[in-house]
Amino acid sequence: MTPELLEKYATRVPRYTSYPTANHFAADVSADHYARWLAAVPPGETFSLYLHVPFCTKLCWYCGCHTSIVNTYEPVTRYRELLLREIDLVAAALAAVHPVSDVQWGGGTPTMLTPDDFSALCERLRARFGFSAATAMSVEIDPRGFTREMAAALDRNGATRASLGVQDFDPAVQNAINRIQTFEVTERAVDWLRAEGIADIAIDLIYGLPHQTRDSIVATVDAVMALKPQQVALFGYAHVPWMKRHQRLIDERALPETPARWALYWAAARRLAEHGMVAIGLDHFAAAGSALAEAAVAHRLRRNFQGYTTGEAASILGFGASAIGTLPQGYVQNAAKISDYRDAVLAGRLATVRGRRTGADDLLRRDVIAALMCGLEADVGAICRAHGYDESALDRELASLSPLAADGIAAVAGRKVTVAASARPLVRSVCAAFDAYWTGGAEQRHAKAV
Repeated sequence: MTPELLEKYATRVPRYTSYPTANHFAADVSADHYARWLAAVPPGETFSLYLHVPFCTKLCWYCGCHTSIVNTYEPVTRYRELLLREIDLVAAALAAVHPVSDVQWGGGTPTMLTPDDFSALCERLRARFGFSAATAMSVEIDPRGFTREMAAALDRNGATRASLGVQDFDPAVQNAINRIQTFEVTERAVDWLRAEGIADIAIDLIYGLPHQTRDSIVATVDAVMALKPQQVALFGYAHVPWMKRHQRLIDERALPETPARWALYWAAARRLAEHGMVAIGLDHFAAAGSALAEAAVAHRLRRNFQGYTTGEAASILGFGASAIGTLPQGYVQNAAKISDYRDAVLAGRLATVRGRRTGADDLLRRDVIAALMCGLEADVGAICRAHGYDESALDRELASLSPLAADGIAAVAGRKVTVAASARPLVRSVCAAFDAYWTGGAEQRHAKAV
């Protein structure tokens, strides 16, 4: 990929964890809308649940999450009570007890909760929703501060997968992003999890961080693969200091430019492949035979705000400050500020403050974009027919891909689009062609595609 092509296509585009994307959410979707949407869910509909715990003990300067730094446990205790109340409020708005396919815990640092508090929340979920032996549970973990007791609590409460943040093991990089975490601390957390029977281990890495080199990121990959994870995420660092002010603490002069970021991605991706990992979608790698790899082969992979998942549920209920939910009618998001979230829940109201209704055209385009993000290909004509449209409904969008086809980024055969494997990190730029809200231009406030 030449610098000229990277300049042309590695532009600022959405991450497409939803469609329409979250920057198009608005206050015209309220708590009243969410209550009506919940009441309309037919009995038997399966849900995926997401719980957001917005607390950390230290500030990582690269972080783009909704989180707050706390020095005592008291705010976490109060927040646990809010989550318990919100679970009750949402369950009461439903007409029936619904089965749950999977639960995902994110943050922040969910494992900041004490074992007892984590167990109390899990017990409330089981009391309000239909759990079964097949219900999966994934928990994000910061190995720093993780304990053997918490590993045991995760197992007791049905956790099946743990996702550990690493980002990079190089000391110079860690110092530059204010996240000091040794390999030994990470290995200890993995050992505790496996000793408790939680064998599905995922590890998060980031490329594009300050002072990273191809040699250093390959060394990090080698260290990570010594832990034998089932999954590795290789995220591109999103430097958005206008949104996350703490990112201004990072020395921008030490950040790699786009061609260097491209080289970092491919250095890590090739090394992961040498270790036997299979590339999945935009930025994930899975061990052959793992659930994620098998779902990708079977075209059962899904993508949501927490990344790629094998969960079958199309509807998501989000709990906690800033949490996003998905229902057939559209998206809902809770208040991001903990104080606003608290005020709503204590008043006995759902905490929804914004969202987005989805129309027929949105759902059509969402499926095209999801197919590209999950499998690097989309039979656009077939998707149009499946939604009741003429197969030519998106021909103008297909025609707009001509420059990308000429430059080897994507191929268009009839009405089928395939993103070149060599251009995998640019898949979001291909998706943008099907985004009816996308205007392009340097003014877009998204992270770059690479």
